[in-house]
Amino acid sequence: MQGPPPLPPPSPSLIFRTSGYQGYAVEFSPFFENRVAVASAANFGIAGNGRLFVLHFDSSNNNVAQTHSFDAQDGLFDLCWSEANENQIVVSSGDGSIKVFDLGLKVTFPVLNLHEHTREVFSVNWNLVRKDVFVSGSWDHSIKLWSPDSNHSISTWKEHAACVYSTVWSPHSPDRFASASGILLAHTNEVLSLDWNKYDPNCLVTAGVDHSVKVWDIRNTSKDLLTLRGHDYAVRRVKCSPHAGNIVASAGYDMTMRMWDTSRGFNNLVRVHDRHTEFVLGVDFSLFVKGLVATCAWDETVHLFHV
Repeated sequence: MQGPPPLPPPSPSLIFRTSGYQGYAVEFSPFFENRVAVASAANFGIAGNGRLFVLHFDSSNNNVAQTHSFDAQDGLFDLCWSEANENQIVVSSGDGSIKVFDLGLKVTFPVLNLHEHTREVFSVNWNLVRKDVFVSGSWDHSIKLWSPDSNHSISTWKEHAACVYSTVWSPHSPDRFASASGILLAHTNEVLSLDWNKYDPNCLVTAGVDHSVKVWDIRNTSKDLLTLRGHDYAVRRVKCSPHAGNIVASAGYDMTMRMWDTSRGFNNLVRVHDRHTEFVLGVDFSLFVKGLVATCAWDETVHLFHV
């Protein structure tokens, strides 16, 4: 029997060094095709400061450079760009706070500092449909809804009995989001990340400590539709492509980013990016350039490459 076709070699990368800071999350701007932000922490997030990096890249000239940076007193574990203001970025912090920084102002301190969570905030995500609110998830087991126009949360949910690692708005509905925490029946350990399929309002993808990525139909969660195996260790981040409903990227503690094609009957793994030398915790797709991906890792580098 003929074996699976060989995977293509890793793509050349634009590389930026976040010296002294380990990357936790990376996200392309929804307004500018050459702008990307990175949330990071010193000392692997155990103790010390955090830093938000904002980068400008030019693939044609193989150049990537820092345009802004903002420091925080604790590690930064996630970020999201505002969908209403091209200059604003929300970050989540290890001290339980959520901060909003504004690139358009000549200040390095946050324009909004929200502190209602009582433990680390591991997730922030802006509503893609309403565009006027964002949601946060924390190790205090709670989820909170926020408006950038208020110093207090709008709503709080406490249904989870364990740390909340991921909260993501549906791109199809103004009032629906999903959250990942604890153990799902089909994952054998904690669920660390999830994302919505951008083309199917009933499709979710999850990833967890059990090394797997799973595809679900939310109308029947008794069994997953597909299990994607290939990571050697926990999968920290999963993202669905904005350009194709069958493409999923995952990043994990095996120091790789893996690209999957869920439409295949078998051999779903289509690419492996293995040029990081430490845990890969962040991955994102460009909204503007099909096939352009960014990753960040504990090796203090950000990689931008085409797949």
